[in-house]
Amino acid sequence: MAKLEQGLIQVYTGDSKGKTTAAIGLAVRAVGHGFKVFIIQFMKGQDYYGELKALKRLEPECQIEHYGGKGWVYMGNPSTEDLREAAKAMARAKEIISSGQWDIVILDEIFNAIWFELVKEDEVLKLLESKPPHVELVLTGRNATDAIKAKADLVTDMIMIKHPYEQGIAGRKGIEF
Repeated sequence: MAKLEQGLIQVYTGDSKGKTTAAIGLAVRAVGHGFKVFIIQFMKGQDYYGELKALKRLEPECQIEHYGGKGWVYMGNPSTEDLREAAKAMARAKEIISSGQWDIVILDEIFNAIWFELVKEDEVLKLLESKPPHVELVLTGRNATDAIKAKADLVTDMIMIKHPYEQGIAGRKGIEF
């Protein structure tokens, strides 16, 4: 089994499409080289996301778990379910990162979880500090904080130039979800 010699911290953020897609692309590439990847999705309680079904085909080398309530999260007024799901996702992230069993850990939509006050930024910063040297950690979502971007080794900001939504085209199955 391949092992990373040096694990870094990557951030995919910005207001445009492609953050989760980039992280999953990295996961597919890594599995192709013999690495083990674990993906934890925050704020994705629904099970209709195409990546959930697709990544099951890469098991056991790639595993994905999703956490979140079934409805919308309201800024400043998260539900008990939203808070409970985010706490479960953070606990699982800590467990997976420290286990020594995974080369790459992706925390998908963690920045939205911080933005919506489901997860505290300082808890994520502590997680970054505790990351073992051989683990690559990838964090995604809009609104990455300056403190986390400063700790990262790679920061990519997805900038929207043009989007089909502006033309009245809704999200499409297999493309946006």
